[in-house]
Amino acid sequence: MLIDILNKINTINENMFSGFDGMIESFGMPDWLADAVIDSFHILPLLFIVFLIIELIEYFYADNINSFMKKSEKTAPLIGSLAAIIPQCGFSVIASTLYIRKFITKGTLIAIYLATSDEAIPILLAQPTKTYYILPIIGIKIIIAVCAGYLIDFVLKDNKYIPITEEKDLDESDTEHEGCCHHSVSKRRKRELIYHPLKHTFNIFIFILLITILLNFLIFVYTQHAVLHVLLGKVKILEPVITAFIGLIPNCAVSIALTMLLIKGSISFGAVMSGLLSNAGLGILILFRHSENIKDTMKIISILLGISIVSGLIIQLF
Repeated sequence: MLIDILNKINTINENMFSGFDGMIESFGMPDWLADAVIDSFHILPLLFIVFLIIELIEYFYADNINSFMKKSEKTAPLIGSLAAIIPQCGFSVIASTLYIRKFITKGTLIAIYLATSDEAIPILLAQPTKTYYILPIIGIKIIIAVCAGYLIDFVLKDNKYIPITEEKDLDESDTEHEGCCHHSVSKRRKRELIYHPLKHTFNIFIFILLITILLNFLIFVYTQHAVLHVLLGKVKILEPVITAFIGLIPNCAVSIALTMLLIKGSISFGAVMSGLLSNAGLGILILFRHSENIKDTMKIISILLGISIVSGLIIQLF
């Protein structure tokens, strides 16, 4: 049903931009540049709709999800993974804060990081012809996240929670968490229900436009030089390793770039999954900023990176 709705919206979208496409093509730009501009603008309406829906979910249900997570123990890796798969800015940020305060275990934190869905899902939703990637990405992320979360807690015996008191809850409610567009994650405002989706859509659009221009240019150069096919073909097996390290960069541009590479068929599905698994968003920054144990933080990042690389390599083999 959702796919049908998106396809209908996409058809309306194509008709709406037909005049714009002709105008861009009349400027005499190189094909790779004109295609990048046209493709990027076509995504705009669908992207805004998707981010508006996400904003509504965040505003009305995020507090319930966060409260439930704080009170869950044995089910925390499962619940955390399911909650993190919803595209949103602040869940990994809040999860990092909860871990630093010892409200959740290391396994739960890493499960949330692995399952965190940044910009990949919204971008794929804005591309109806590529939505068949969504279920595999979500399914693989959840399975890996849940299994890893419980296994890490079992092996590391990291099952110590500090009971949550009203005083601690009050302290946490006063903490201001910052999201991707420098908006408040912990204290949402009604005026942001429209403003933030608009701002987020614009920011992501600029990322998509720049990345698409760069990718189209590189693909154009790639097709013109046969020697590149040979060189890049030799490092194909290492793609998941490279993308896993890139995924550690705490910026939504990373997931955008990986998704656009997938859409254009420039890298393997295993490589994309490796990068998306390690891409924990702004949560890692919170660990580095506020955690007093740098060795523990490095251990978390090493585990996250290792799981992402191994998972990507296995997926690529199949």
